[in-house]
Amino acid sequence: MTVAAIPTPSVDWVGLSPSLVPLAAAGVALLGAVLVPARQRHAFAAAVAALGFVGMLAAAAYVYWKTPDARELVANAAHRDRLAAFAQLIIAGVGLVTVGIAAGDRAKTEHVGEYYTLLLAAAAGMAFMVSANTLITLFLGLEWFSLCLYVLCAIDIELETSLESGLKYLIVGSFGSAILLFGFALVFGATGGALSLEEIGAASGGSLSDDPMLLVGLAMILTGLGFKASAAPFHMWTPDVYQGSPTPITAYMSAATKVVALVVTLRVLVTAFPEQQRLWAAAVAAIAVASLAIGNLGALLQRNVKRLLAYSSVSHAGFMLIPIAAANELGGRALLYYLVPYGAASLGAFAVVTARERELRAPVTLDSLSGMGWERPFLGFALALFACAFIGLPPGGLFLGKVYAFSAAVDRGWTWLVIIGVVATTISVYYYLAIIRSLYMRSAAELQLAPAGGAPAREAVLSASVGACLAVVFASFVFVEPLINAAEKAAGSLPF
Repeated sequence: MTVAAIPTPSVDWVGLSPSLVPLAAAGVALLGAVLVPARQRHAFAAAVAALGFVGMLAAAAYVYWKTPDARELVANAAHRDRLAAFAQLIIAGVGLVTVGIAAGDRAKTEHVGEYYTLLLAAAAGMAFMVSANTLITLFLGLEWFSLCLYVLCAIDIELETSLESGLKYLIVGSFGSAILLFGFALVFGATGGALSLEEIGAASGGSLSDDPMLLVGLAMILTGLGFKASAAPFHMWTPDVYQGSPTPITAYMSAATKVVALVVTLRVLVTAFPEQQRLWAAAVAAIAVASLAIGNLGALLQRNVKRLLAYSSVSHAGFMLIPIAAANELGGRALLYYLVPYGAASLGAFAVVTARERELRAPVTLDSLSGMGWERPFLGFALALFACAFIGLPPGGLFLGKVYAFSAAVDRGWTWLVIIGVVATTISVYYYLAIIRSLYMRSAAELQLAPAGGAPAREAVLSASVGACLAVVFASFVFVEPLINAAEKAAGSLPF
């Protein structure tokens, strides 16, 4: 009796390398948590994580260079293309800077190996998700990195706020994942069992274009991805989780999770639902308006700097949803360009907050920022410039990011969306300038006596990370043409 051979799909190991490299580094870091002496454990784990992210950066750059046309990774479950490679480059860069921010905290020795292991594993999951091409692999990638982030948010077990943030993120994140999965199930049923994005796109036209089950599934998919992107009204977890999590993890989430959620949203909507573009474009525009309104108005009331930056993140999610709502090739380029300076500015701002937290051993508020511009000239100057970049002032790259996002909306004929974006930018000036005022312009009567204890220790690695973020923010403005060309080639992977 002969047994029929089971066909096995071909695997593109080079295309999978941006996920495999950090995963291998995570294994080494986890072994180090057991085999390396306690005194050397932090340095070893941080070095392994840094090397893992450098390797991921090199692998993603190679894949981008060698992949002018999309091809399959593992059968049709995932695709190797420049869109995924571009997102993986950003994720790797964000991870490398995060290691630089976290490495200076020598006080924490417990679970340090697991800390960097989970950071690397989360990056591997993110890299896999941005290349996913079926509903199953999309959900697999989502849960892969989400589980890592749930633990990372709560890893400072001695802090009640860290445990609280981890629990909140777990509950709300699981709720968002459940909605997304239910949406996948409805789309799967409505399209007669289609799993890949191209199959769904082909099946969702004709008589199915207005099918209620398909449209409800699409709405639930938008809702689930909106949770991950911190877009209003699905942002309710963001301020509490950002405030309570370890600040390096908050920095990582603010940049990397945005990249994954928004790139996947763009890929899914453009590829799988071209016939429903009129509906989802209007829905995304409405979410963008809600994010701009709630994010900016919420930030006006904040005194805690991490909560303020959390609401700022909600607001910027609105700006990045504008080019997705435009649903054109210019919008794809605008989104990918915007993610680079935004990620750098967000990482840099949270890095400065981390340095201030370590000095004060207390949460950072606008009041406790007072005088930092004079005490720590470089870090204070950097935070002031990041605040200006968030506003959209040149020479920060977010100025051109907003210009490109608004141009995509104008090309679609949605000038009203541009006007709302300009009004939101004007409102944001108030709370971003409040940061600068706290750094440099507090009067003597407002200042409180600081506890004596000598000058704070200089953190060379953290300062270098802040400097790298500054360099990216300004380079994205000065060397805009190469970045736009790279974003254009990446956006060309989508069927606009």
